[in-house]
Amino acid sequence: MTPERLGLLWGVTVFAGAGARLLAAVSKLPGVVLLLLSGLLIGRSGLGLVEPLDLGSGLGTVVGLLVSLVLFDGGLNLRFPGETIKTTVQRIAVLRLLISLGAGLMAAHWLAGLNWSVAAVFSAIVLATGPTVVTPLVRQMRLASPLGDILEAEGLVLEPIGAVLALLLLELVLGDLHGWRELVVGLLLRLGGGVLIGAGVGWLLSEMLRRLKPDQASGLPLQLTLGMLFLMYGVSEWLLPESALPASVAAGIVVGRRPATNTADLDVLIQELAQLAITMLFPLLAADVSWAELSPLGWGGISCVLALMLVVRPISVGVATAGLPLNGRQRFFLGWLAPRGIVTASVASLFSIRLEQAGILGAGRLQGLVFLTILMTVGLQGLTAQPLARALGLIEPEPDEPVVSAETAFKSGQVLADPGQ
Repeated sequence: MTPERLGLLWGVTVFAGAGARLLAAVSKLPGVVLLLLSGLLIGRSGLGLVEPLDLGSGLGTVVGLLVSLVLFDGGLNLRFPGETIKTTVQRIAVLRLLISLGAGLMAAHWLAGLNWSVAAVFSAIVLATGPTVVTPLVRQMRLASPLGDILEAEGLVLEPIGAVLALLLLELVLGDLHGWRELVVGLLLRLGGGVLIGAGVGWLLSEMLRRLKPDQASGLPLQLTLGMLFLMYGVSEWLLPESALPASVAAGIVVGRRPATNTADLDVLIQELAQLAITMLFPLLAADVSWAELSPLGWGGISCVLALMLVVRPISVGVATAGLPLNGRQRFFLGWLAPRGIVTASVASLFSIRLEQAGILGAGRLQGLVFLTILMTVGLQGLTAQPLARALGLIEPEPDEPVVSAETAFKSGQVLADPGQ
């Protein structure tokens, strides 16, 4: 690929993303939906201006670095305001892992027609909700606590687990792993190793930031953070493939909880860079969607995604929240909102290439079904989330209204009503 063509690819991608952000700000429509549509417009399904595969092997590296930045930002701002909310997130993560994996496997095989091995990979890929989608939606709609905290934390916990599990299932399909015992050991090794690496890097980074003198703080905290984060990504992927995802979350959590000086503006800057990463990644990965991959799925593919949205998600959330102080409207909203995001799209694109190279049947259908899941969940849930939350009285009050703490509201089952209702 020529340098001129490469420059045009990035120029069109970033401009399309920025235009989608501008349109979202003007129209008040969900930004993630418009980012997705902008990628469809400039990619294979639209004008054909952007072909992500032109980046070659660099596509995985670029996506991985930017995703690690997004997950680090999520970990940096992850908060559990009370033990009850922490317990809720843990239960949702564990029970969704068990229920959604099996249900997704059966839906992909029986409804979408994937063979069992490829269906298992699909089920792991779409296991987690996407923090890159959920966080902007929650912030844009001003979703009342504790739902926003629960939704953001759920994605951050399950996203690395789903990606690592999908990689190991892929290696099992390709014959690189032999048996389920090796898969379980590999899962624990990558997750545990990633968390240890991330915790160590986070501790070292926080110590460096804490020791900076005030006259050294201008711009240096951000540079140190990015340098450490990207180095950690490279080392993690070199030692344990896919371990960079849990490492990024763990590093963000450690830095966010350790006392550090001269970092007053760091959170804001990292958040801005994470938003820029989302603005670049969503159009780039959506540009890879081809109608030729979606159309053969037909009603079977649509039925599979609807089953995940309307049956599997509500059941898993209902079981996970049984006995917890959540009222019916809060449970209903948690059972509806589960959009998939950038990590899901990137994993699907890279895994599809590996399956095709290995001659595994169903590789194209796998990628098509994953992108159909992203399109339907982001489109339907992204457009309906705010009206639904408003109708259920789950919108955060205006600043001049009395605010109830997240833990108090959660324990009492209180719903914060929108003042306009």
